[in-house]
Amino acid sequence: MTITLNSDALDKAESLIRAGRVVRDERDDWSEDAPSAADENAFIEKHGYAEYAKWHLGVDKSQGEETKGRYSFPFGDFSRLHRCAIISLESRAAQHDHDSIARAAKKLLDRVDGE
Repeated sequence: MTITLNSDALDKAESLIRAGRVVRDERDDWSEDAPSAADENAFIEKHGYAEYAKWHLGVDKSQGEETKGRYSFPFGDFSRLHRCAIISLESRAAQHDHDSIARAAKKLLDRVDGE
């Protein structure tokens, strides 16, 4: 399993920050703020996997294109970027040696905290 940085998702996250569509929540809030499986399915049904992918900094190209298993490291609720999601995914990415994703998350967090 090789998870790489999803540059389209990074662009999406940066555009959300520029637009001010950010929830400045705390580290442990992501477990409550993360979309449920039903929310994910509804989003995919309405917008498709290409849009779903843009909400995940990680992509595993060994997984099928139209599977949720292809995408990892979510950063928002399909409307706004969540600070707590960035904190969580930065930590998980670093723990699992996904260095490019961890670095991207750190830069996003710096931008969120700096604005």
